[in-house]
Amino acid sequence: MSSTAVLLSAGLDSAVLAASEARTQRIHPIYVSTGLAWEARELAALERLLSAPPLAGRTEPLARLSFTVHDLYPAGHWALRGTPPAFDTPDEDVYLTGRNIALLSKSAIYAAQHQIGRIVLGPLAGNPFPDATRTFFDAMAEALSLGLNHTIRIDTPFAAMDKSDVIRLGLELGVALELTLSCMNPQADLHCGQCSKCRERRDAFAEAGVADPTRYATRPLR
Repeated sequence: MSSTAVLLSAGLDSAVLAASEARTQRIHPIYVSTGLAWEARELAALERLLSAPPLAGRTEPLARLSFTVHDLYPAGHWALRGTPPAFDTPDEDVYLTGRNIALLSKSAIYAAQHQIGRIVLGPLAGNPFPDATRTFFDAMAEALSLGLNHTIRIDTPFAAMDKSDVIRLGLELGVALELTLSCMNPQADLHCGQCSKCRERRDAFAEAGVADPTRYATRPLR
C-alpha cells in the first residue's frame, strides 16, 4: 500500500478522513500542537480514536509535532486562554491566522523525511478561510516540494462535502463518532455545549438525521 500523511485532530472531519484513507493507503497520522488551550483534551481523544476500529492496527504510530503560536498570537487570545467566542459566532470570527500554513509546513518536513509524497487534510465545503482554498493548497504544495526537494501533493478529499455528509460516511465506515472531539473548550471528556464548534456538531447530526451521541457538559443552547 502507498503511504499518506493525514493531519488528524480527533475532530469529526479528520477522524472520518483518516478512516476513509485507510481503506486504500497506509496512514501516517500527524498531530501538530501549536499551544492552543484544548490540545491536551484533543490528544487524549485522538489516542482513543486510534485505538478503536476502524483505525486500530491500520496506521503508523501517531507523529506528534509542534509549532508554537504563543509568539504570534497576543497573550489574551481566546484560543490560548480557552474562552471561545459565543455559540452563534460565525466561522469568520474564529479564524486562527495562518493555521494551515503552520500545520502543513511542519507536516511537509516530516513527510519528506519519511518519503511520503501525499498529505491530506479535511476542510469542508463553504470553508471561508484564505488558507483553505484549492489555489492555496496547490501553491503551498509547489513551494514545499521545491524547498524540500521532495514532491508533495496536498489533497482535500472532503472539500465538496458538508459536515452532515461526513457524519453519514463515518457511520458507513464504522467510525466511533462518539469518540471524536469538536470543541474549543472541552470539559474533561465532555464537549462544552456552548462554543460554535459544538453548535456546528449538533446541527450536523440533526441535518444528517442521526442521533447525536455527543456528551455535552451543558446542553447546547437550542
